[in-house]
Amino acid sequence: MRAPSFESTRRGVFVIGLLAALVLTVATPLAHAQWKWRDKSGQVNASDRPPPLDVPEKDILARPAPVPDSRRAVPAMAASAASAAQPMRQAAGDRELETRRRAAEQEQAAKTKAAEEQQSAKRAENCRRARGHLSALESGQRIARVNDKGEREVLDDRGRADEMRQAREVIASDCR
Repeated sequence: MRAPSFESTRRGVFVIGLLAALVLTVATPLAHAQWKWRDKSGQVNASDRPPPLDVPEKDILARPAPVPDSRRAVPAMAASAASAAQPMRQAAGDRELETRRRAAEQEQAAKTKAAEEQQSAKRAENCRRARGHLSALESGQRIARVNDKGEREVLDDRGRADEMRQAREVIASDCR
């Protein structure tokens, strides 16, 4: 058996170096994939990982760009490794976006529920006051109010009837 010549060894090292350089050239854009976002204090952050879940979608300034097709001309082994990694990155990004979408929907639902509860509490308070005012009007006791000039005036029968009509309207709309 003959030992390999110096020339064939040098050629082998050259080929391995060329393949390594090609693989590094292809992997470089993946390593530089950057996320940029603005945090709550307004500071711009950059990372190779997605921003935290509490960062709203509108504050995400940049996402990693997909690798252009011209850089995908690689040996079969490097191409298969890159193609195997791509679905994993996409799946992680899709999961991240889906998680953010669900969180935004839950936040919106919570805000809507809080607004409905606040409106319901206002209607209950209006109902309670209108019922109290109507019972005072129906009791026949003298009721006075202050007019636009700041003078005190006692309600007559027509004023009492108007006040009772208004109180019944509030009860009809707010006491459900």
